[in-house]
Amino acid sequence: MNTTPPSSVSTDGLSRTERLDRLPVTKEHSTLLTRSGIGWALDAMDVGLIGFIMAALTVHWDLSKTETSWIASIGFIGMALGATFGGLLADRFGRRHVFALTLLVYGIATGAAALSTGLVMLLILRFLIGLGLGAELPVASTLVSEFSPRAVRGRMVVLLEAFWAVGWIAAAIIGTVLVPRGDDGWRWAFAVGVIPALYALVVRWGLPESVRFLESKGRHEEAEATVRRFENSEPGPGFLQASAASATDGGLDVLDEAQRDAAIVGAGTEGSEPVTGIWSPAMRKRTAAFWTVWFCINLSYYGAFTWIPSILASNGYSLVKSFTFTLIITIAQLPGYVCAAWLIEKWGRRLTLTAFLVGSACAAGLYGLADAEWSIIAAGCLLSFFNLGAWGALYAVGPELYPTPLRATGTGAATGFGRIASIIAPLIVPPLLVFGGTGILFALFGVAFTIAACAAFTLPELKGTALAER
Repeated sequence: MNTTPPSSVSTDGLSRTERLDRLPVTKEHSTLLTRSGIGWALDAMDVGLIGFIMAALTVHWDLSKTETSWIASIGFIGMALGATFGGLLADRFGRRHVFALTLLVYGIATGAAALSTGLVMLLILRFLIGLGLGAELPVASTLVSEFSPRAVRGRMVVLLEAFWAVGWIAAAIIGTVLVPRGDDGWRWAFAVGVIPALYALVVRWGLPESVRFLESKGRHEEAEATVRRFENSEPGPGFLQASAASATDGGLDVLDEAQRDAAIVGAGTEGSEPVTGIWSPAMRKRTAAFWTVWFCINLSYYGAFTWIPSILASNGYSLVKSFTFTLIITIAQLPGYVCAAWLIEKWGRRLTLTAFLVGSACAAGLYGLADAEWSIIAAGCLLSFFNLGAWGALYAVGPELYPTPLRATGTGAATGFGRIASIIAPLIVPPLLVFGGTGILFALFGVAFTIAACAAFTLPELKGTALAER
């Protein structure tokens, strides 16, 4: 009996991953993107709702600003742990299984949060919600990245991240409509968050497992069946396809072996060193820069957007009006993602990420100076546009930096480190507001965005290169 596993190389000499790289975008790709994106949007909806719930509970439970801050921060502590261990679990047990588990955990915990009888119970459930939320994001981006054709890989991941805006807009609508409706409005907002637990079933049985992961575990027959499923699928939407101007050899930039190795290793690293971990000599510079970007963008994003509804309310605006302002500002996230999705395959990953971070720094400065209603909305929309475009580019960069055995671990570790900043951010907002007001607060966020832009510019440009296998 022949026990030799099926070869990963087809009769035309291409490996399974090369066959995936050379495909046009198919309906299977668009289905994967949509189903993963729905999970992503549900995640964003849960994170976005907490800003509205915080503003309401400050009134209904007579919470201090410190107590309110902990409602946000305890969730981010869970997200930090979830992101770190979620990536490790995904590299060991598979992307799809961990993705489904994360949806189940935070969906059930969110529904239970609607029954909270006091602050302590809510904090415990917020921590559990954070565990699920934090683990999902690096796993979903890794799964989509590993299936995407090379010529549009960055665009696909940015479009996945664009579902965050959809979820955040849904949160703004739910927050505006439900939360102000009496003392129990916030409970109904939490109750809506149980939907991810049901959607976990769709993810578990509807999404394919990563071909790269299957091959790394010796499951070659499953890997071959998955590749054929994509090869036999009909073409997907035209807007997802690679443009003719950027495509050669069926949509790919053809690199010889030396060029590919140089691109994957990146300038300034030691390509001859074995890649044994994310802090090995060949990886340490990019890991340090990647972690810096993650930390600074988390500090600014969650410090600003978690507190904007409460800051507006404390400045004299009613809950309904402050929530409406937040909804308008949130809508500006969508064009930011669309612009980043287009530019990332035109300008490349590094320049797109850096440009949007610089724009975020300028927008943060403008928001700190805004005092009239029109200027608050305008500066807020600019901050949404640039900040969320930067998020999209960042998620596209991450999976490309590491080889397959370390890909989910590397992205998860960076996400986990960044969550430290998201834990700190809500806690530093109240004292900074007392010390120097909105101007000082958003000046700090502008500085953080500037540091992130400098770190992003040191990352290697990996547009058009194959994902590294080892």
